[in-house]
Amino acid sequence: MSEENVVYIGTKPVMNYVLAVVTQMNGGTSEVMLKARGKAISRAVDVAEIVRNRFITEAEIGAIDISTEEVSNREGSNSNVSAIEIQLSK
Repeated sequence: MSEENVVYIGTKPVMNYVLAVVTQMNGGTSEVMLKARGKAISRAVDVAEIVRNRFITEAEIGAIDISTEEVSNREGSNSNVSAIEIQLSK
């Protein structure tokens, strides 16, 4: 999986990420990986479901990986943040 097939989910509206996934899949990419951390995890799940149910009905959810990442904040201390990777393929 190359870096250009990865969509990083952040704070933008859900439809922005849906459009990015649909554009990649319609451009010939057979696999797209959604990556999100923390509060954006629910948005990543929303993106996967909207793509699958409304736009590309033949898309399937592949591997789902969850993990915990250690992130350093401004005060210099570290905190743990949950992360998810959702693989969409058609």
